[in-house]
Amino acid sequence: MKIAYVFPGQGAQYPGMGKDLFDQSETARSMFDEANRILGFSISDIMFSGSDEDLRQTKVTQPAIFLHSVILAKVLGNRFSPDMIAGHSLGEFSALTAAGALNFEDGLILVYKRALAMQKACEIRPSTMAAVLGLENEVVEKICSKVDEIVVPANYNTLGQVVISGTFEGIDLAISKLQEAGARRVIKLQVGGAFHSPLMEPARKELEQAIAEAPVQPPRCSIYQNVPAQPSTDPSVIRQNLIAQLTHPVKWTQTVQNMLHDGAGRFIEVGPGNVLQGLVKKVDRSVEVMSAQITP
Repeated sequence: MKIAYVFPGQGAQYPGMGKDLFDQSETARSMFDEANRILGFSISDIMFSGSDEDLRQTKVTQPAIFLHSVILAKVLGNRFSPDMIAGHSLGEFSALTAAGALNFEDGLILVYKRALAMQKACEIRPSTMAAVLGLENEVVEKICSKVDEIVVPANYNTLGQVVISGTFEGIDLAISKLQEAGARRVIKLQVGGAFHSPLMEPARKELEQAIAEAPVQPPRCSIYQNVPAQPSTDPSVIRQNLIAQLTHPVKWTQTVQNMLHDGAGRFIEVGPGNVLQGLVKKVDRSVEVMSAQITP
């Protein structure tokens, strides 16, 4: 049985995140101190003592989740033994850093640049996202394509759950059509903008050079990236997919299906929360899922 390690993305944050790592591990304390130095502000203080509102700022959320995941993987030591890895959106950077493709400083700097670029893109054109429950992917895709505004599938999270992304007008028009088509529920999300859509093109352009110049090494095992949902260890392919990820959908359902096809029998979530475990279970109820634990 192969073990897949998966890393969460934006939305998994919570007040107090990472404090247990800091309290129990000298390695974790050292890495949090290093992160504060790299970023130029005390992100550990915000993670440990900040409010929900503090943690919802994209420029804080993304590096905070990255740090929680990467530091946890480091503290696990030899118990972090993946046969394959994947990360949901931001989690792709965490996965690559945990698996040695990016070093800690380069990974954190890229994540912070990504967060700032995405925040800026959100401010250029106000936009949002909505979760669609109970429709086939093809139905959601067809409806989005017929809306006379920017609105696209952004996250294929699990069977029967697709998140759409677009302008406020586009989302409203799509919601009406999706409900007419029989969607069980359509829920507007409390997010800063239309992630994984063409509206993130300014962020893609801004981040492209930074990713192209980052020293990426082959990871210790295959990573199943969001854009193709296929495994790779090739640094040039990994870079291309990281850049494309900003404006293309997260194919999480397809990623999990491909990992299962390639022999994954246990999925271990590394980072805050347990969202990914729930999504994996909805793809295959028989598969084993669990959270990474710092105590044996």
